[in-house]
Amino acid sequence: MDRTEVSARRAGLVGTGLIGASIGKALRERGWFVTGRDLDAGRVAAALDVGAIDAVGTDPGAELTFVAVPVGAVADAARAALDAGGVVTDVGSVKAPVADALPHPRFVGGHPMAGSEAHGVAGSTPEMFHGATWVLTPTATTDPDAQALVHGVVRSLGADVVTLSPEDHDRLVATVSHVPHLTAVTLMGLAARRAEQEAALLRLAAGGFRDMTRIAGGDAEIWLDICADNRDAILDVLDDLIGRLGDMRGVVDRGDVDELRARLLAAQVARRNLPTGAPPAEELAEVRVAIPDQPGELAAVTTLATELGVNVYDVEVVHAAGERRGLLSLVVASDQADSLVDALRSRGRAASTAELA
Repeated sequence: MDRTEVSARRAGLVGTGLIGASIGKALRERGWFVTGRDLDAGRVAAALDVGAIDAVGTDPGAELTFVAVPVGAVADAARAALDAGGVVTDVGSVKAPVADALPHPRFVGGHPMAGSEAHGVAGSTPEMFHGATWVLTPTATTDPDAQALVHGVVRSLGADVVTLSPEDHDRLVATVSHVPHLTAVTLMGLAARRAEQEAALLRLAAGGFRDMTRIAGGDAEIWLDICADNRDAILDVLDDLIGRLGDMRGVVDRGDVDELRARLLAAQVARRNLPTGAPPAEELAEVRVAIPDQPGELAAVTTLATELGVNVYDVEVVHAAGERRGLLSLVVASDQADSLVDALRSRGRAASTAELA
């Protein structure tokens, strides 16, 4: 057995496409031994060839397995991975159906908000998650240690972690991911159809149009499951978007310059205020929370942090020997620590804040 396999932390991949292979490359850069498998023998062979995995197959000693398969196949693949042992997470962009199917303490739903118009192993890169948001969707059955493990590993890949309930994730991601993708697809289709009559049209499609429609070049197959599994939330946002586009049409039709200017400026301000990455260490603080040593407790605290708009940059659960309680340590921005502590105390939790050592 290779020395690296013996000494390294070990992870598994189920699915070695664009996201799975990118996770594998990122983990290997950080010293992990990664074993992967895929229904497509050619794809897993390519992942091995490009260095996304160390070995092909299933590793029963993997402490963490990432399931990176289409949304419709996640539950079955994750269930099989749980049977093999270790903590399991997934990368699917619809969470509620998977959470309902897998009420298991070692399963932590996840969704990296990252990707590329590139396809498959060839488009994979270890830098894909730098600065990206990675949503975790633990439930009342999730073991705190399992959630802390996944949180720490995805943070090590450069991602910012946000914790949401599976239902809130699906509702919100319809606005910021699913409908934008369908909008880009529609715009691209509109341009392609009009280009049949105006040959020069696509030659003018530079800059903003290319930026807006870039995601339309992504893998089409994954969107079939997404639109089926998150249909209600997607339809709700599509209806809202159609209504707002109708309003904008009215503003333009009326020549209402004041209203148009107000909308343009409001969008400009909102765009500039999109959140960025973690602050420097001197601007961080530690929030300590006493929690019962049982499933769902870490999920409750981190979900509260998300509701308050508090980013959690690191998390650790310290168990008290011989007692059914633990100490939860959250690293957050210094200027947000007090508000989180106050909210926790108002809910009857013992919480305090301290400067990072």
